[in-house]
Amino acid sequence: MPQNKNKIVRDLTEGNVTLTMLTFAAPLFLSSLLQTVYNVTDMVIVGRTVGKEGLGAVSIGTDILHFLCFIAMGFSNAGQVIISQLIGAGMHERVRRTIGTLFTFLGAGALIITVAGLFLLDNMLDWVNTPPEARAYTRNYLAICLCGMIFLYGYNIISAILRGMGDSRHPFIFVAVSVFVNVVLDIVFIVHFKWGVVGAALATVISQMISFFWSLGFLCRNRKHFGFHFTLAEFTVSREALRPLVKLGVPMVIQSAAITFSMLFVNSYINTYGVVATAMTGIGNKLSSIVNIVNIALSAAGSTMIGQCIGAEKYERVPKVLKVSFSINGLIAAAAGIICVLFPKMVFGLFTTDAEVLKMAMTYVPVLLLLFGGGALRPPMTSLINGSGNFKLNLAVALLDGVFMRICLSLLLGITIGYGVYGFWYGHALAGFTPFVIGGCYFLSGRWRTRKYIIGKKTV
Repeated sequence: MPQNKNKIVRDLTEGNVTLTMLTFAAPLFLSSLLQTVYNVTDMVIVGRTVGKEGLGAVSIGTDILHFLCFIAMGFSNAGQVIISQLIGAGMHERVRRTIGTLFTFLGAGALIITVAGLFLLDNMLDWVNTPPEARAYTRNYLAICLCGMIFLYGYNIISAILRGMGDSRHPFIFVAVSVFVNVVLDIVFIVHFKWGVVGAALATVISQMISFFWSLGFLCRNRKHFGFHFTLAEFTVSREALRPLVKLGVPMVIQSAAITFSMLFVNSYINTYGVVATAMTGIGNKLSSIVNIVNIALSAAGSTMIGQCIGAEKYERVPKVLKVSFSINGLIAAAAGIICVLFPKMVFGLFTTDAEVLKMAMTYVPVLLLLFGGGALRPPMTSLINGSGNFKLNLAVALLDGVFMRICLSLLLGITIGYGVYGFWYGHALAGFTPFVIGGCYFLSGRWRTRKYIIGKKTV
């Protein structure tokens, strides 16, 4: 295992916090940007060729697929944090066992999710109150995307390994190729062949497959560099590696599942207001995701940087990492908010020309501003909680953010107070501030300095 893997710690020790974060986050930002580009491309092309029914189908299908990825997101994020702490502590043999365990554990999870998803496909469409006009489109989109779930899970595993080791550049390269293929196939399948949402789904699965196999090939070619040689014995699940993975991963899985489930729950009520409201929700989520690409990148970068600093016991650098993240996130959110306030018709008009959707979009701007604000304040605190490996606090955030705040606020505003679809939109947006409040209290308490929550002592 190369000894330069804790370069992040050395850079932070030398005081280059802003430069180190931007250097590490830049490929993550570009990766998120490219992923958002091809998600938005699907929405724009489908919206302009199929109409609001196609927009609704992609919106609902994306929500369900995001929920089904909760295992991949939770355990891959946990694996990234654990690997970053192990690298910071110089425990390279345990890195190898963690990689093998991560591959086998999540690979099995992907197969189970795929089979269960296909079996319960119609039930899921009923559970989220899919509008009748969009049901056939949504079913076709989901069925095809579910068949590519193994590639999505596999890519998340490899990205977690690379980012945990401090390499964010290669995941960006893999995503760049995937996005290029996806955009080209969108044009060919949707515009040329007129395959609609089926074409969008096929383009997504094929691009994910290419990204996975290319990234897997990279690990195989550089197996000596990463200390993992892809022998059958290395894929054996190690109890020593599985214990911290489950300890940190289960709360992260619950967090991911709770948040995505609560969003599905809220959106299922929104869907009862008709396909126009469903389409509007999809557009709003995409606009929010465009702004969040910087936030997500800085959150992932911050988790790795904080994890390695805690592993190396360089606690004094953690507040500086958070300060840089807050500053950059705030500037991006403010700029996006100004654009949406000044030019709402131009922004929403990118996705659709439907008069009903555009009319509702003009009243959605305040909701969007709240989404931008929550998106700016949330990631730094998430980085602190994840980077420190505090699984108990992760669980608390999951339950409060995902279950209590989002669902309760939405039902309170939407039904009890009677704001209707707007109440559900505002409830979802306000819930996004929960991790900031909890994380802020955790930071002020100073308890994140006390111990390494996941990897234990360096004597192993």
